[in-house]
Amino acid sequence: MRTGVNGFQPARLIQVRESLGITRVSLATLVGVSPATISNWEKGSQAPEEDKLRALGEAVKFPKNWFLQQPRDHGSKPYFFRSLASSTKTAREMAKVRVNWVAEMANILGQWVNWPEVNVPSLPEKVFLTITDGEIETLATECRKTWKLGMGPISDVVLTLENAGIIFARDEIGYLKMDGVSHWSQLDGRPYVFVAADKANGIRNRFDAAHELGHLVLHRDVDELTFKQHHKEIERQADLFAGCFLLPAESFSTEVSWPTLEALLSLKPRWKTSVAAMIMRCHQLDIIDDDQKLRLFKGRSARGWTKGEPYDDQFPFEEPRLLNRAVRMLVDQNILNRTELSHKLGLSEYLVESLCGLPNGFFSPQSAENNLVELKTQLKAKSSQPKKGDGGNVLDFPRNL
Repeated sequence: MRTGVNGFQPARLIQVRESLGITRVSLATLVGVSPATISNWEKGSQAPEEDKLRALGEAVKFPKNWFLQQPRDHGSKPYFFRSLASSTKTAREMAKVRVNWVAEMANILGQWVNWPEVNVPSLPEKVFLTITDGEIETLATECRKTWKLGMGPISDVVLTLENAGIIFARDEIGYLKMDGVSHWSQLDGRPYVFVAADKANGIRNRFDAAHELGHLVLHRDVDELTFKQHHKEIERQADLFAGCFLLPAESFSTEVSWPTLEALLSLKPRWKTSVAAMIMRCHQLDIIDDDQKLRLFKGRSARGWTKGEPYDDQFPFEEPRLLNRAVRMLVDQNILNRTELSHKLGLSEYLVESLCGLPNGFFSPQSAENNLVELKTQLKAKSSQPKKGDGGNVLDFPRNL
């Protein structure tokens, strides 16, 4: 009687299937087994035999070793999704798996690189329902002051988050209604943000990043049950924080001399926020009342701006840099070659490339790029001379300094 492969991890199979957004039936067809077999593998009541494990890896383009790696515990803190209603359960699972994989990659890379220190202000109290809108405004201003951003437009929101120690990733998942997810990971106590790249709108991407920052600042101590019970209020608070962060009261309000659609549109290239966000901000600052807000949104809709505003296509996506630079540094400094690094990260190479913002084929033998991006990542100090490794010269770096 044939037996399954020892050490097979059902949780890794579930992760892969959820990350691809496919059903057990679809996966069974790809692997050439019955749906019941896939179900048994995921439940742990049965493990795939060697040939079936190989077929599974080939079907989903994952190395076999991935399914033998012990899953990591990311903790019980909730994953904040922009909407529980508009985004499907499948899309949320895909985003959650990706942000967890980003955390795992960051922890592996952290053996050789020092990430920026986490510097994210948080609430002094744990009961978020007691927060006033004025306190949210104060916290957004505190972030700007802590990070020395001034009170003008923020040139790059993603870079700002990364310099504060937040690991950020973007990738397409195939769902337009999924904006992103944020999470404080138990692996290292560090905040992580994943934003879907399916919406071709750099302006919206900036607001999504600021929205996730709002969750990280305001809702760090919210538990899963509370998040589900008060999801609408939690999302409102994150939206308010994003508006306060991107459009600070003391400076933005002085530039809105007359809140018309034309006037707000003229401010869009400077502040890099949508007209819709500026309308909401004007209402929050009592520049306009409820009736004016309604008229402006109706006028915006009449102009066809709900599907896309003017200037949207003039703002490129703000690209994450931390993961990209860490990978390139390790390769360019000959600490690990591409094959070794790919093996240590464990994920499918195409996923590592997309989550780290690397070009397609980066891990192929023919790829040899040496472009570095300037950011606050520093290589850990050398502790010994190079030694011969399986795939080339590898430098020993201490795990802790």
